[in-house]
Amino acid sequence: MNRLIASIAVFGALSLGATSANATIVTFFDDYTAGPATFDSTVIGAGGTVVTDNWAALPTGTSIARTDYTITKNNGAIMNPGPYSYGAVSTSGETININPSSTDVNASRAGSALRFTFTTAVNAIGFEVGDWATCCTPSSLYISFDGGAPILVGTSLTPGDQFLTNNTANVFVGAIDDTASFSVVEFWGDGLGEFLVAGGTIRYANVEENSLPPSVPEPGMLAMFGLGLVGLGLARRRRKA
Repeated sequence: MNRLIASIAVFGALSLGATSANATIVTFFDDYTAGPATFDSTVIGAGGTVVTDNWAALPTGTSIARTDYTITKNNGAIMNPGPYSYGAVSTSGETININPSSTDVNASRAGSALRFTFTTAVNAIGFEVGDWATCCTPSSLYISFDGGAPILVGTSLTPGDQFLTNNTANVFVGAIDDTASFSVVEFWGDGLGEFLVAGGTIRYANVEENSLPPSVPEPGMLAMFGLGLVGLGLARRRRKA
């Protein structure tokens, strides 16, 4: 019985340790001023250096080459970059239209996602999004690294609920995944019929792995750790007896 209790205690302690050591995914969703500032400070705090690329005079085509990355769409469609504004707010640079192709998250990803293929791996990216949350709700925005699971970065439940500044449909979104470094980043939305553009100034970086604060352990994991501590205490009492 003592061995079983001790095993539970060790498992609980090791499980919490594994959770604390796990890398972290951080997402960003804010207006055009606060969003980039928070993104930059988070990257710097994690030991990274933010690189910015303002989209200006982008050519039309199925593939657009930038200094550190190439832009394509998952469906191979031609991109027609251009300036964007909604109400009193404009993006800081040109944008590319990626209107969602489906209400299904995976189908929309395959059909309309904007893809960034980097020559040097990154694990942090942020950019401006325009004309979102204007209709066709519910609608969500996603980022993915190297074809991994979609990372939810924003959700609109009613038209206009995500108009953060000057009553306009403009937001800054981003994500950092410090589990590793990645070569491909995808961004898309799943609100079929929703007009959606992305671009402006692209911010990206490569932070050190496990450099962000660990995620808070799930309740089940905390319960397991508590059980482990209880087991450890009982084991010690029995040894003394």
